[in-house]
Amino acid sequence: MSESRPRWFTAHGEGHADWYVERFRRMAAEGADLAGEARLVDALLPRGARVLDAGCGPGRVGGELHARGHAVVGVDVDPALIAAAMIDHPGPRYVVADLAALELPDEPFDVAVLAGNVLVFVTPGSERRVIERVAAHVRPGGLVVTGFATDREYGLPAFDADCAAAGLVCEHRFATWDLRPWRDDAAWAVTVLRVPA
Repeated sequence: MSESRPRWFTAHGEGHADWYVERFRRMAAEGADLAGEARLVDALLPRGARVLDAGCGPGRVGGELHARGHAVVGVDVDPALIAAAMIDHPGPRYVVADLAALELPDEPFDVAVLAGNVLVFVTPGSERRVIERVAAHVRPGGLVVTGFATDREYGLPAFDADCAAAGLVCEHRFATWDLRPWRDDAAWAVTVLRVPA
């Protein structure tokens, strides 16, 4: 883990991971549609693709992609979230690791997905390094797909600059995971980036 703590820990305090896990378990039990991000990512991929679920939390997105036939590795810095992922969404391989220092021995991935506000919860100042390390695990011509709220400390201008510095090319931006058109006042930004071939 980096010297300073991720916003995930500092913004919410102790016990937040338990609250977060229970929140999504309750939503699943109530029949909420929790697969929107995975549907979008699945549509971008060939069958049996290799997926890096970066900042996987309790495994919701990676678990759904695994169920759709993809080979998934989920990574999160919070051991409590990884433990919940292994229980609630078995199938993917899960790893406890800091995305800013990510070094996986796996073959390159076809896509890396950072859903659920991952980039606005990492250690302040580490965002560019996180993008670089995640992108380094994606094959040439592969994709990095992100989604986060636009009203946070880390905003789109910084994100776009960090992606450009990492050599990623922005191909699409949407206002939601169900592909509503981008607009400047959107509360959410979903971005599809390409690793140059």
